[in-house]
Amino acid sequence: MDNWFNLYRASHSLEAHALKGALEVEGIPVRLSGEGLAGAVGELPVDLLQVTLLVREQDRSRAGRVIERYQQRQGNGWLCGQCGEENEANFEICWRCRHDPHDA
Repeated sequence: MDNWFNLYRASHSLEAHALKGALEVEGIPVRLSGEGLAGAVGELPVDLLQVTLLVREQDRSRAGRVIERYQQRQGNGWLCGQCGEENEANFEICWRCRHDPHDA
């Protein structure tokens, strides 16, 4: 049985689907969690309405690199694909494990 890992919490369904597509182009299967709650807008706290992208544990590292590239293009902080640490956008390598997301 596959173990699925919470990779990224998208702000909304549109972002989740865009990232899902980017991951699938790389050959990484993705599941979305929380999409069905969109009909409860106004009744639930906003953080519960975010859509979580899940990937298989064995795809975690590759998927993390896709998310890193996306976040760097957004000018936001980014999650290290190696150790999962959150880094500010101005960091070119992970401050925790020294992983360089530009190395393939």
